[in-house]
Amino acid sequence: MKPKALKVAEMRTEYDFTNAVRGKYRDRLLKEGSNVVVLDPDVAEVFPDSAAVNEALRVVIKASKSVKRSARSSGGQAAKAASNPRRRNS
Repeated sequence: MKPKALKVAEMRTEYDFTNAVRGKYRDRLLKEGSNVVVLDPDVAEVFPDSAAVNEALRVVIKASKSVKRSARSSGGQAAKAASNPRRRNS
């Protein structure tokens, strides 16, 4: 099969960049930081905005910290038992 030739996109006449400034927000983005995360469509449907995503991630972080703390406080017995199926807790 022969590949289709790419069409060059033409700039529309109604676009006017005569007063545009290249890199206008570059320094601010470098200073403040910019993390762009692309969500899959099914995940994006659940979260209306970035605040909702941040809230959900904070809950996950808090939960993971509490799981780590409880595993540490038990002296690692749960991890040892999980790694050895023959060993039983008594």
